[in-house]
Amino acid sequence: MKAINQLKTFQRILDEYPAETPLSKFLPGFYRQNKQMGSTDRRIASRLVYNYFRLGRALPDVPADERLFVAEFLCNTQLNSFLQHFKPEWAACIHFSITEKLSMVKTTHPDFKLEDVFPWTSQLSAGIDKEAFLRSFFIQPDLFIRVHKGCETQVKVALANAEVVFKDEGNNCFSLPNGTRLEALFPNQHWFEVQDHSSQQTAQLYKPNKWDAWWDACAASGGKSLLLHDLEPTIKFVVSDIRESILANLDERFQQTGLTKYQKKLLDLTQNNDLILHDYEFDGILLDAPCSGSGTWGRTPEMISQFDAHKIEFFQRLQQSIVRNVVKHLKPGKPLIYITCSAFKGENEDMVKFITKEFGLKLEQQLILKGYENKADTMFVARLIGA
Repeated sequence: MKAINQLKTFQRILDEYPAETPLSKFLPGFYRQNKQMGSTDRRIASRLVYNYFRLGRALPDVPADERLFVAEFLCNTQLNSFLQHFKPEWAACIHFSITEKLSMVKTTHPDFKLEDVFPWTSQLSAGIDKEAFLRSFFIQPDLFIRVHKGCETQVKVALANAEVVFKDEGNNCFSLPNGTRLEALFPNQHWFEVQDHSSQQTAQLYKPNKWDAWWDACAASGGKSLLLHDLEPTIKFVVSDIRESILANLDERFQQTGLTKYQKKLLDLTQNNDLILHDYEFDGILLDAPCSGSGTWGRTPEMISQFDAHKIEFFQRLQQSIVRNVVKHLKPGKPLIYITCSAFKGENEDMVKFITKEFGLKLEQQLILKGYENKADTMFVARLIGA
């Protein structure tokens, strides 16, 4: 009976879920309207819904409940009562390898194709292992933190005391199980920043100098600025974003970490901002460009069902217009760090070609950060030098 009720709740969520809305925003509202659901009920419902969307575009003509059973089988490695009730023959094989599981699904559903999960593999950046990338959608990414220097011992002790399994990934990066409630473990402590493993790895290409002036052009919550500040605390920053509320959050985050040498500007970078930035020149520019986010869909699998291929061109045009209004403020011989959390060539290598051809910047280095190898996001970063 419990499994049947769980399936009914899943079906209600699916019926009420509006497209183009992140699950992370919809589900809390759904739970508030259904206060009879306990914490275990909410946790299971969230698991079922997220796993369902991890199946992406595969088996489109199969009923939702059957697609859910397939997703639960592929995404779980621990036995659960839900799958035991509806698919006991699969539940008995829950510890099989993903290769064996995919074969079993194919036997039951001959129309199943792994490439249907994410049907745009032909447009992935060079160097991405398509098979590994596709299989990664069945694995929930980890939660990553970047621990501030000198705070490593305190963080390790707190995690050990709470019996949280964690891994030291090196360079002060720790991986934790997704869903770890950091606010409960570290009340009023500012020993770390929540930041994906691949996002932290972009720092390899920053290479700042003492007393530089840098511009974090699409700063969002300021994670890249804080990473840059850790590398070289003498840097002076200009941070900008199009969203005022985001910049307000950035203020609080910077204050907590002691970053004080910065100016904040509310800018729409698709527009000419020469009147505001007419006398600004920078020793380095971070451009974490708006993008499809396709490298992060392991965290937001609902986006696979909402995506259309034409959006790649939309984001490419957006990125081009932003770059056009940013590079004019870069000093000659200084770096533009171009970053996306996209796995698409059109937003990555093709954009680098556009920047080098259109503005004469020289590509020094570019990396695909293969998050699927580390239960992390897949990202792209390029270091280009101003003409």
